[in-house]
Amino acid sequence: MSDKSRGVAAPQAGEAEKFVTWFRSVAPYVNLFRGKTFVLAFGGKAIAGPLAWTLAYDVNLLAALGIRLVLVHGARPQIEEELREKGLESQYHGRYRVTDAAALDCVIDAVGSVYLELEALLSQGLPDTPMANSTIRVIGGNFITARPVGVIDGVDMQYAGAVRKIDADGIRAQLGLGNIVLLSCLGTSPTGESFNLAMEEVAEATAVAMNADKLVFLSDSQGATDIDGRLLDELTAEAADRLSRIGDWLSSDLKRYLPCAVRASRAGVGRVHVIGYNEDGTLLRELFSRDGVGTVVTRESLEKLRDARPDDIGGLIALIEPQEEDGTLVRRERDLLEREISRFSVVEHDGMIVGCAALYPYGEAQAELACLAVHPQFRRWGYGEQLMKRIEARAREAGIESLFVLTTVTSHWFIERGFSEKSVDELPAEKRLVYNLQRRSKVLMKPL
Repeated sequence: MSDKSRGVAAPQAGEAEKFVTWFRSVAPYVNLFRGKTFVLAFGGKAIAGPLAWTLAYDVNLLAALGIRLVLVHGARPQIEEELREKGLESQYHGRYRVTDAAALDCVIDAVGSVYLELEALLSQGLPDTPMANSTIRVIGGNFITARPVGVIDGVDMQYAGAVRKIDADGIRAQLGLGNIVLLSCLGTSPTGESFNLAMEEVAEATAVAMNADKLVFLSDSQGATDIDGRLLDELTAEAADRLSRIGDWLSSDLKRYLPCAVRASRAGVGRVHVIGYNEDGTLLRELFSRDGVGTVVTRESLEKLRDARPDDIGGLIALIEPQEEDGTLVRRERDLLEREISRFSVVEHDGMIVGCAALYPYGEAQAELACLAVHPQFRRWGYGEQLMKRIEARAREAGIESLFVLTTVTSHWFIERGFSEKSVDELPAEKRLVYNLQRRSKVLMKPL
C-alpha cells in the first residue's frame, strides 16, 4: 500500500534527511510522555482567538500519543461580554471578581458557552489523518469542590470562590479510561452553591492534587521576560517568585500565572510551562523540542554541574564524537574513556550531557585541562567557563600550581580567561613525549 493511500505524505528526497533527524529528535519525548499526566490551562482569550481550532487539534494529538490530559479553561472575556449585554458593571477586588447573584448568572452562562465550544472543538478527532475516525472522549463532572473567598479588606466577595478540594481519584479513573477531562472555572460547595473560581488557581490545585508531571499555562505573552523584554526560558521556583513580585513589566496573564506556577512547583509538580497562545503550534514546540519556546519553572535548576559517573559514558561519547570527527578534539579510545571517567566533570541540562572537561595531573605541580567540549546549542549559556572554573577548583584542591591546555582552534578563548601561550618545551616531560607534531596544537598555561 502506498503512503498516499494511507493518507501520509512521504517526504521529498531532499527533505528525507531533515525528516529523519526531526523524527529521531521527537521520538524520545513521545516515549517519555506516554502515560504521563499533563494539566493544560488556558483563559477565555485563547478560545476566542483564531488559533482555537489548531489548539484543539494539538490537544487531540497529545491524547492520541497516550498522554493523560486534564484541561482547565477560563472565560474572562466571555463573562465581560455577558455583563455588558445585561448592563452590569464588572468589579474586581485584588485578583478576584466581585461576584454577586446577577454576576454569577453571567458567569454560569459564559462558562457554559465556552465549555460547549471546547467540547465541540475537541470532538472533531484528527481530520485529514489516519486517525480521522478515531474517538477521543471529553468528560466533565463535579470534580471541584469550592468554598467562598469571603470578605477581603472589608469587601464581601459573595460568590467569588476558591478551591476546597479536587476529586483526584475521580479524575484518575476517567484518565485511565483514555478520556480527556475538561474542567471549568466553576465549582460547587457541599451545600450546592456555585462559585466563580480563578482558572489559574483551579489548574494549580488540580496539578498538585494529581501530582501531575507537567502544568502548562497558555498566556498572552511568549513567556516570562526580563525588564528588557528578553525571554527567560528557564526559572527556578525561587527566581520565578522573585520575578512575580518585582516584574511590573509582565503581562496581565503572567502576573496571575507565575505565583501559581511557583506554588505548584514547590508542591511537587514536575515542570510548569508558560507559553503563548498567539502562535500556531507553540504547545507542540514547547513539549517536543529541547529548547522549547516559552518559560519552564522548576523547583530546582535544570542545570547540574557535577563529577562524571560511569553511566555518563554514552552521553559523553555523543557529545565529543562530532568534535573528534571535525578535528577539534583528539579521539579518545572508548575503553580508556571508561577507565578515566573519574577525571571528568560534566554539565547536565534536563537530563542531557551538554558539556564536559577533564583534569589530567602530571606530577605534583602541573595538570592538563583536557577535552573541554560544549554542545553547540548550549555554548551561549556559559557552560564552557563554568567547566573551566570547576577543573581549576579541582586542580587547586589537589595542590596543582599550574594548568595547561592544548588547542588548535580555541586559543583566544583561553587567553581571554587568563591563559598565556607557551612553547612545547615547557610541557611536562611525559606530555612532550606524546605531543602530536602534525596537529601543532598551541600550548597555553595558567598559574593557579
